[in-house]
Formats: sequence, C-alpha cells, structure tokens
Amino acid sequence: MKASIDFQRQGDKQNSAFFEEWLGRLLEDRDRQGLTENIGRIDALMITVEPGHSAAYVHELCLMTPYNYLVTLETDQHSTHILRIDMNAPDVLVREVKDPNLHGIFRSLNEVYPVGAKRPNSRYMGEVFQVKNLHEVVAVQKNREVRFFNQEQVRHLELPGNMVIVKPSPYTHNIVGYWERPDDDIRVYSLGVSSIRDDMQVAFEQAKVLREQLGLEQLLLPIDHLATRVYSQNREAAILEYLTLSSYYYWGSYDIPEQNSSTNVTKSVHYENVLNSPAKVFTAANHPYFCNHLIGQPSPTEAFVRNFGPRLHHIAVGVQDGRTQDQINIDYVVDALRNCGQKFLLQVIGSEQEGLKQIFSSASEHSSLIIEYVQRFGGFQGFFTKENVADLTAAAGADETLRSLDAEARA
Repeated sequence: MKASIDFQRQGDKQNSAFFEEWLGRLLEDRDRQGLTENIGRIDALMITVEPGHSAAYVHELCLMTPYNYLVTLETDQHSTHILRIDMNAPDVLVREVKDPNLHGIFRSLNEVYPVGAKRPNSRYMGEVFQVKNLHEVVAVQKNREVRFFNQEQVRHLELPGNMVIVKPSPYTHNIVGYWERPDDDIRVYSLGVSSIRDDMQVAFEQAKVLREQLGLEQLLLPIDHLATRVYSQNREAAILEYLTLSSYYYWGSYDIPEQNSSTNVTKSVHYENVLNSPAKVFTAANHPYFCNHLIGQPSPTEAFVRNFGPRLHHIAVGVQDGRTQDQINIDYVVDALRNCGQKFLLQVIGSEQEGLKQIFSSASEHSSLIIEYVQRFGGFQGFFTKENVADLTAAAGADETLRSLDAEARA
C-alpha cells in the first residue's frame, strides 16, 4: 500500500512548520500501527433533525440526491431513518428526536451558538468508518489518547450498539464512529425495532416519482465531498485530528484571500474515486473575526462558525458528466429542481472549459445543510478551481436566510 505521506500535494496555502512536521509524524505512525490498512471507507453519515421534520427531510433528500428510503429503527427517544443508494456509497441515517424537550450532548453543541440554538436538534453528527478489526482499531486509538463513549453512554444516546463512537471533536464538534463489516456483508444497524413507516414511505415514493419524472434518476451520483467549517485558529488541528481518526490523506489547501478563507481537502488512501468514499473538506477563515475591521474583507466562514458553531456546512452530490436535452447535465438538474420550487444561492458557476461546474442550494430548513452539485468534465484532474470556491463562499455568506438569522443574533 502506498504510504499516506507520499500522495502528491496540491494547493498554494502555506501551512505552519508545526503542521508540516506533525503531518508527517502522524501519518507515518498511523501507517506503522496498521490503522491506515484497517480503517476503510466512510460507511454511513448521521444527521439529526427537529421533531416532526424527518418526513419532509427524507422527501427533500430523496428528490435532490440518489438516496432511497430503506427502513426506520425505532427506539424510546428517537426514530432513525436509513437512506441508501447501494453498498458502494455511504448510507445516510436521519435521526429524529421524538421529544422536543430532550436535552443531550448533541443538542448542547447547538445551544451555545445564537443561530444554532434556534434549531437545537438540527445538526450533522458525523461519519462512521468501516474497519476490518474493530478491537485493534479501538485499542490503538485509545493508546493515542482518543476518547470514546463507553457502551452505557452509546446505549443511553440510542446509537447503534455495533458501533464504537469517538466523543465530539473540540475542533469540528463532529463525531467519528467505527464498525466492523466485511466487504461482502450488508450494512445492518443494531438499534431499536425495525419497521417501514407509512409516512416515510409516502414521502420517499413521492420524491422518487418526481425524481424520475424530472429525468434526474440517471444524472445524480453519490456524495462527492463533505465540507466542514471551523474557526480560523483550529484549521490545522482539525485536519490533523481527522487524519488521526481516519485513513485519509492530506490532498492540499488553497487560499481564497478575497473571501478571507482557505479550503482544505482530505481524501481516502483506499479509493481514488471520491464517490466510493467522500472527500472531507475543511474551510476556515484566514483571520479571526476581531481582525475584520482592520483588513476590510468579508469573512463568511468565520461568521457562519460564530453563529452556528463548528459543523458541517454542505454535502456535495456528483452529477454525471454529459448533456441532457442540449443542456450540460448540471444545468439541466438545477433548472428541473428550480421549476419545482427549490432555491439556489447563485447561478451555476464554472464551465466545461475550466473543467467543472458547481452550485449551492439554499440551506435546508430541516437540517440547516446546503446541497452542492458538482459536475467534472472529461479529463479534469483537480478537485475544484479557486475561482469557483471564491464564488461559492461569497454566495453562502449572502444567503438571505442566514443573513437574517445573523442580524437577529446581533440585535
């Protein structure tokens, strides 16, 4: 297997001497301990929504992505709805709190932030990695001072019992989970009582019919990347921590000075194609908020984190390369969804000549997450272009919903 440090570096962002030293040391140690080989793909994503919002969110996801509703797992305090494409793409677990007054660790991560507190149960929780030997992974990670929820805490949180869960990151507020699953075994979650809920099935079937009528069924691909926003001072620590917990490598970082930010990419060492295990992207401001009045630049990333807390900002879905009805596929997808009432933050940006086109949807009222669409053309070798990222960052900062919530938080 190729050494984790040997992947070609991209980007123009200058990292600190601390980052460069510890990047090498941590990746070499991870390889030597066998973790890189033992930890595989991202197998599942977990998202929590407010009580009463899961059916609408399942409909939204099943229209805007290739996901299909599979089953609901009922426990005392949560309903967990499993969405799946196939065994080559991660599942999405939509977790709904039954009691709006239920308080717990994940809700507390929202409540200390002015906008996050307005939707206290709506947040992306984190990723679950497939591993070959769960006991070995946990033993090695504990020796590296990684902290896990114990079995009683996992039971109390009503998370799947066949997972081991790392406690929330101080840098991203996300969790990472591990579970042992051979490649030829189907995903089965040890959680609650399984049922096909009528309201979920109706929401899914209505979305799927519309998805097919719009001609999106063959155009939408699995998740391309997951983008987390963190505080400026935590950029390097968040990247290094994720590389410690996963089998990902550091692809590189690009500076976006006109938006006072940088975009930092990590990718799986095991899969060249991100559709098999999504890239994990970290976005952070170049300067903390208290410098803004001196540098005179926008700071949409830092503003987002100050209002919502460190968290996932968007899920990017791939679009099949090609054309449909004389339109580039991503343009066709966006026009079809706009005609159904879906809002977007800007027009599709980029071009076939530049190698890719991208766009952000408006933030979901159910999860606060944005859906990005990305189409890469033919021989495009990169992950994104700096120009596209600058435009997307600016558009996210100008989102009317987020700006109004921000203004209310300042009042």
